[in-house]
Amino acid sequence: MEVRHNWTVEEVQALFEKPFMDLMFEAQQVHRQYQALNHVQVSTLLSIKTGACPEDCKYCPQSAHYRTDVEKERLLEVERVLDAAEKAKHSGATRFCMGAAWKNPKARDMPYLKEMIQGVKGMGLETCMTLGMLTPDQADELAVAGLDYYNHNLDTSPEYYGNVITTRTYQDRLDTLSHVRDAGMKVCSGGIIGLGENARDRAGLLVELANLPHHPESVPINMLVKVKGTPLEEVEDVDPFDFVRIIAVARIIMPESAVRLSAGRENMNEQMQTLCFMAGANSIFYGCKLLTTPNPDEDADMQLFKKLGINREQAVQKPDEIQEEALLSQVAERVASRPNKDDLFYEANV
Repeated sequence: MEVRHNWTVEEVQALFEKPFMDLMFEAQQVHRQYQALNHVQVSTLLSIKTGACPEDCKYCPQSAHYRTDVEKERLLEVERVLDAAEKAKHSGATRFCMGAAWKNPKARDMPYLKEMIQGVKGMGLETCMTLGMLTPDQADELAVAGLDYYNHNLDTSPEYYGNVITTRTYQDRLDTLSHVRDAGMKVCSGGIIGLGENARDRAGLLVELANLPHHPESVPINMLVKVKGTPLEEVEDVDPFDFVRIIAVARIIMPESAVRLSAGRENMNEQMQTLCFMAGANSIFYGCKLLTTPNPDEDADMQLFKKLGINREQAVQKPDEIQEEALLSQVAERVASRPNKDDLFYEANV
């Protein structure tokens, strides 16, 4: 399958309209071609600065525009962040993500952020941050500190965006992604399903992501967690099959990206999550909380992984790696059967 950056909304809508089983089959075929088999990457997300955000995102309980139960908290001390990262590593996480409820980081915060990045990387974990909008200079600073991923979601389609957020533009978000990419960091960008958008908006979101000059290395797909006090607390629930379709289409049009099940997993049963993994999801957030919203605990995730045979050590190779191992094994067998062992070096290298 060709990796494309020129999808149209109509093409993506046509994928959504396929019979469910046909869509799942196609997504699984693409997944097996491009991704490691039976493997789900595990990340942990920590809120390093909570509440009092000046943005007016209608889904967010951390916005200062709405009255919710979220308690405001200043930027955490570096030591507390590193303690949380150490616990995440021992629980099986391979990436530690740090989120701050800001419009953008201030100059006074940058030294602490860089210290957090360096401390987490020193533990052998990948690092990710979501801090709002970045300038080119801020992106460069974070990259020099060693930040691996930067998360900045597009949230929804350009057409529906103004119904959800007015304090920053869609282009602001695209500009931040461009600054992150130019600084040499990996991009984590996705969206939220269930904001009141229609099917065309969902296709439009995925088209925006898939038509970036480089696909995001990580594409988080969130199912809205409705929070009392936010303008979207009474919005209609997302149909589970519609959500699975989002995962499948994301996998098909961004075959090399990790597709992450993010917020909303607390409201998904094992069967729905399994369908999402079948459709191509291969990353999750691990731990009982995502910033301020609930998430399944580690034991529940490990039990499901065990049932599905996910993340067993022998089951995490990509298809091309398996083929390479089989070829090397065949060569070794042929060489071992030859009486002249002096040919070993020559044939193994051929």
